[in-house]
Amino acid sequence: MSTNEHPGARLRALMQHDTVMAPGAFNALVARAVAQAGFGACYVSGGAISVGAGVPDVGLLTLDFFASIVRQVAQGSGLPVIADADTGFGEEEMVRRTVIEYNHAGGAGLHIEDQVFPKRCGHLDGKSLQSVDQMVSRVQWARKASEDCSSGDFLICARTDAKGVEGFDSAIERAKAYVNAGAHMIFPEGLTSEDEFERFAGAMDELGDKRPFMLANMTEFGKTPMIGIDRFKTLGYNIVIYPVSTMRLAMGAITRALSELKSEGTLEGQLGNMQTRDELYDLVEYTPGTPWEFPAH
Repeated sequence: MSTNEHPGARLRALMQHDTVMAPGAFNALVARAVAQAGFGACYVSGGAISVGAGVPDVGLLTLDFFASIVRQVAQGSGLPVIADADTGFGEEEMVRRTVIEYNHAGGAGLHIEDQVFPKRCGHLDGKSLQSVDQMVSRVQWARKASEDCSSGDFLICARTDAKGVEGFDSAIERAKAYVNAGAHMIFPEGLTSEDEFERFAGAMDELGDKRPFMLANMTEFGKTPMIGIDRFKTLGYNIVIYPVSTMRLAMGAITRALSELKSEGTLEGQLGNMQTRDELYDLVEYTPGTPWEFPAH
């Protein structure tokens, strides 16, 4: 793996070759597991970062906090990382700083959304949107920041939540405006059927040479049905994120184990579900008694 090529350029090459699966990683250890499992990219979810810090996903945490997780995941995995930047942590000046900070943290790209603060999960109702002009300005500032800090390699993805607020056609028109403002990638949030995913991607085909990369969100327990990666490929999507899946799996196992510990007074019955000491050491590439080298990527 080249350590000189920008991770955004690496992710572009992957997406041009095939549809990329990007599981969510909420810390460096999970990021290592994603890489060890053979995935080509990682995703950092604002929702996972937030609930991991014990707060809801409404935009309460700082840019510095988010950027520190992006850095952990990028260093831990060595993979291109797409990261959630919520609404950009402020107005245009903060959007610019966010792009630069995420780029310095080793990210491949980020997405900003067209909700107003305080934002909420894209699969909840009751969202409110920025005006098209406001979001276009933010995308323009983000794109210029990418050009300034990475010669445009750092990917700018614009997420629109308009489908659940203003309707499907409005979401398409917003997405086209965001592409014209400089977005490299579009993330249509809250779509509810394979037909909607196909129609949305088809509408982006109308942009011809300006067609953006397309990102699909395959989150569980939301408005989107479970769709497999092969189907997303035929629907016209370049990357699929699984934002909170690893956290949901981990917390499901943790809560069941804690319940058993409380009731039984021992975790002996859970040993078969645990990562062993040797497996953990293998994941972090550590041999006791041998000096451990910090990853160079």
